[in-house]
Amino acid sequence: MPGWPVTPSVPVEQNSGGPTAGKLRKIPIGVFDPVYADLSMDAMLDRVSALGLEVMEIGTGGYPDNKHCPLDELVEDPAKAKLWQKKFTDRNIRVATLSCHGNPIHPDPQHAAKDADTFRKTVRLAEMLDVKVIVGFSGCPGGSPTDTQPNWITYRWPPEYATALDWQWKEKVVPYWKEAAKFAREHGIHRLAFEMHPNFVVYNPRTLMRLREAVGEEIGANNDLSHLFWQGCDPVEVIHFLGKQNAIFHAHMKDTVFFPENVNKYGVLNFSFEKNDLDLASETFRAVGYGHSASLWKSIIKAYMDVGYEGILSIENEDPILSGPVGVERAAYVLKNVRNELLGT
Repeated sequence: MPGWPVTPSVPVEQNSGGPTAGKLRKIPIGVFDPVYADLSMDAMLDRVSALGLEVMEIGTGGYPDNKHCPLDELVEDPAKAKLWQKKFTDRNIRVATLSCHGNPIHPDPQHAAKDADTFRKTVRLAEMLDVKVIVGFSGCPGGSPTDTQPNWITYRWPPEYATALDWQWKEKVVPYWKEAAKFAREHGIHRLAFEMHPNFVVYNPRTLMRLREAVGEEIGANNDLSHLFWQGCDPVEVIHFLGKQNAIFHAHMKDTVFFPENVNKYGVLNFSFEKNDLDLASETFRAVGYGHSASLWKSIIKAYMDVGYEGILSIENEDPILSGPVGVERAAYVLKNVRNELLGT
């Protein structure tokens, strides 16, 4: 979008990848901090700096927690917030996004209130630090006013499911996010990046655009392709579809591997997160390049460049085999190499 600050990186003339014209932006590569939850702030920054990563996505609460961001303290003390930010800039790392992956429309009022409060505080902190993107989930309500647990509905039959789904969007999803987007807008935040994630009402590009159309252009994607691979989406097509509508605000870098013998027997609704369960799994998360080829990831990064994506490439490692920092290192290696190939450096 015109007028939005971009990274200090200088666009580079295209000189690879075919007979294209114009310039390609050097998209910054970074990491989402929960992978370093067992490290102190300084130890984490030393690790990230050693990898040559340029930016970070920092969790402020919700499901991934806020191990490196004392949100309540920072939001009440702007001077302390600036000193916190300076720890990153002193190592030539920019805090590019703040993330509060929660469920502010949870049917448990306490759960919903806690996550909604985290969202509002995250908006206020982002305003203080001049961070323009907040990442999170759309959330998922119950299926009726009396439900006590979320009800993720993706299929409109039998008819009571259609009734419940319509009620969710009309009574819970749209009203909450209209008010939340208004609050963000009043604090100078115009980019709320939703991860299209199973078990939440926004789980694919169509549901994302449905919410954007109902709420406004503050709603966009955290385009985490790992959740779209197993739904059968073409990653390059998704990037072009959302990018043409200026609806990609953030991009998690995470891969998915399929186990064809199990996909053929069990279908794709058979995901596993644990290494011990992989024998029966149809798919699982992997570090970038370990589910799909580096060649495909090169096409993905090229697509982000082609649509004028202004965000970052944020490594989120949930690989059950290359766990923790090891997966980050492997993903960074692949991403740096394909980016360098595209830029001819």
